[in-house]
Amino acid sequence: MTRGLCVLWLCLMGALAQAQTLRWAGRGDIGTMDPHSFNEGLTDNIVGHIYEQLARRNRQQQMEPALAEGWQVVNDTTWRFTLRAGVKFSDGSPLSAADAVFSIERAQQSSSQQAYFARQMGKPTQIDERTFELKLDKPNPLLLEHQLNVRIMSAAWCKANGAAKVPDFTKKEEAFSTRNAMGTGPYVLERFEPGIRVTLVKNPAWWDRFEGNVTRVVYTPIGNDSTRMAALLSGDIDLTHDTPPQDLPRLARENAIQLVHGPENRVLFFVLDQWRDELLYANVKGRNPFKDERVREAFALAIDAEALKASTMRGQSVVTGCMAVAAVACMASELEQRAPADPARARKLLAEAGYGDGFEVTLDCPNDRYVNDQALCIAVAAMLGRLGVKVRVDARPKTIFFQKIERLDTSFYLLGWGGASTDAQGLLDPIVHRPDARTQKGGYNYGRVGDEPLDALIDAAGIEMNAPRRAQLIADAQRRVHARHAVLPIHRQMITWAARRAVTPVVMPDNAVRAQWVRID
Repeated sequence: MTRGLCVLWLCLMGALAQAQTLRWAGRGDIGTMDPHSFNEGLTDNIVGHIYEQLARRNRQQQMEPALAEGWQVVNDTTWRFTLRAGVKFSDGSPLSAADAVFSIERAQQSSSQQAYFARQMGKPTQIDERTFELKLDKPNPLLLEHQLNVRIMSAAWCKANGAAKVPDFTKKEEAFSTRNAMGTGPYVLERFEPGIRVTLVKNPAWWDRFEGNVTRVVYTPIGNDSTRMAALLSGDIDLTHDTPPQDLPRLARENAIQLVHGPENRVLFFVLDQWRDELLYANVKGRNPFKDERVREAFALAIDAEALKASTMRGQSVVTGCMAVAAVACMASELEQRAPADPARARKLLAEAGYGDGFEVTLDCPNDRYVNDQALCIAVAAMLGRLGVKVRVDARPKTIFFQKIERLDTSFYLLGWGGASTDAQGLLDPIVHRPDARTQKGGYNYGRVGDEPLDALIDAAGIEMNAPRRAQLIADAQRRVHARHAVLPIHRQMITWAARRAVTPVVMPDNAVRAQWVRID
């Protein structure tokens, strides 16, 4: 072998040695590749490897520039953004302010599940090739939080492929952007096979720096916990962010496996239909028990969150009575101590409301979205059964579950809310504000909970630029949610990822895997 060929061979072997594939598995499937069509954590996690935001959170959860190199608050209702120079989409075309304006307007469409967040950003107007402004009709202290849900797409790519309109996920609409993607992010979509796998490859033209050495990502949905853990133990997968609590003791004894822990910014809660005159999937005719505050309180008192933590969650949860994704976001700190279960008082309240003999109702749950979600619902059904309430649990894969509740085809369901942001406004606006078509507030309020005084508190907090006054408004809103039992919080999840020893992941409170940070030795 000549010296030149030898050097070439050594270089190729060195490159191959550095090339690493991350085989990642979780319980859930990916709903779509369109970043504006479906607002769901895992889908956004995968899509976030391809599409990016103007600003992002770093490892310390602090906001930092991403596609925008900077921004300026011109006045309370005008923000000006300057895009980073030299950024290109993976097809080689340059990122421009026109793409940002197009993406924000696209995300504001009624068919977009990111419309609530995008509409809080106001009207975008291009100034020059790299600069645009956002004109708001009122102050928005959370604009940078809202933009985290609005990922930037290529206007030219969308228009050329008939994807200028966001496909309505609830109606099962599809477009070219559903199964194809083209962004500025660290990875490029190689193939999307719904229900089978998603394959990403490293984007060599990414503007930022890779902190890990993963050049290829293969995500595989494995819904069965036992099958997923067997795949990890056998070496068929390298990482799962969905580790069943019941398997933690066994995995901790495995030399080939490491467990990585951390708290998650996510609160789980039950929602009761409070707007229909007659419940769906129930035996109560001509009435809706959940409109009676005594019934809602009875359900809250019947649910023993501490027992759920000890048995169903195996200690992997933090009990709370506050509607906040993290403890630091609960301005009404006394609500962090959830009231203990009291079945006797719960039965008394049901009797006072005229339901002493109980009633039948269906509880809708995902079975692949939250930690032990189906088991949680089954356990809560048993707790309510002690009151004489017969609960049928209807547990489905999350893609089907979310389509069902988004059609308001439910009267009782489990939901979780979380992410990188810890600001309570990001939970109160979409979940307990009554639906408002203009602002998109209440867009995820499928139980139609809330009232005018609660809306007023939330709205006031949303435009208050004085931090202490805003904190008080949020605290008052959280107290009103609790006092009226508008929704029933139970706990926040703990994150436990399981990985092969050679894999070094970075656990974040939003429970999102960032392959560009992962190292495989």
